[in-house]
Amino acid sequence: MMRPKLAFALAADRTKYVFDAEALARLADICDIVQTEPLGEFTSPAARAVLGQIDILVTGWGCPMVTAEVVRAAPNLKLIAHAAGTVKYTLDPAVYAAGIVVTHAADANAVPVAEFTLAAIIFANKRVFELRDRYRADPARRSSYALMDEPIGNYQRTVGLVGASRIGRKVARMLAAFDFKVLLSDPFVRPGDAVLEGAELVELDTLMARSDVVSIHAPSLPSTKAMIGSRQLKLMQDGAAFINTARGAVVDETALIAELQTGRIHAVIDVTDPEIPAADSPLYSLPNVFLTPHVAGAVGMERLRLGQMAVDEVERFVKGVPLEFAVEPALLERLA
Repeated sequence: MMRPKLAFALAADRTKYVFDAEALARLADICDIVQTEPLGEFTSPAARAVLGQIDILVTGWGCPMVTAEVVRAAPNLKLIAHAAGTVKYTLDPAVYAAGIVVTHAADANAVPVAEFTLAAIIFANKRVFELRDRYRADPARRSSYALMDEPIGNYQRTVGLVGASRIGRKVARMLAAFDFKVLLSDPFVRPGDAVLEGAELVELDTLMARSDVVSIHAPSLPSTKAMIGSRQLKLMQDGAAFINTARGAVVDETALIAELQTGRIHAVIDVTDPEIPAADSPLYSLPNVFLTPHVAGAVGMERLRLGQMAVDEVERFVKGVPLEFAVEPALLERLA
């Protein structure tokens, strides 16, 4: 039996650590790697020559769009294994029309996002960032002690999760180890869903009003654009925290900034819309905002999980074993 031929398509400068020597060796054990240098484009004669040979294409961050023309240039292509999260902005519908199987490593990328979210929840409830600022301004700790006497901390607090996504579910499982009350809002969750073993299903408005921390885990879809707006934010309790590690477009950013400027709530924001806020955005300077540059997902050594998961899926495919993370066309419209 002929060994399948494999190539990579990703941006090498954005995918450091995704494929280490061990991952590449595992692929070489089961496939003939046509070219170890990843394709950065699909239009040159050299790229077309590679596409014409391969059965498996391993993609990642920075992969060019796999268009109908690319599919025609790769007549033997049977599997696209994406060593990153969503494939929604990488694949043309022609991929599925050609019968090509698609899998992704979104579950691997979800792990660090869930970890980041858990840390953000714990720090937000403890008002750690505000305590840091107070301590810097007042080394005698008088203002710090004053905040410590307020009803802060992580015991018996209520955490609201907006969206039972892959990440939202991981966060819910992590929260089970703590003394939290967990609320969940998701129109697709039905009674009997396993996520409800540790969470109470409520309407979005109820979640916003009852939660000490609101954490967003909804995908960016036409139906979710700016779903968290002024009305929802005004329902939040004084002193509550707002965390977004999902997608910036899910939140009406103008409304969020307006609410933050009142000082009534505080926020941990990892994603914005646009991806990089304007240079004069108040998000950079508001004292009650902890802003990070979209780092909740896999960075540094965390990227190893992405490559390992992609290799696992390639191994399953070559052995004829069902894939664990196949992406069906019907799921695309609900993915982040």
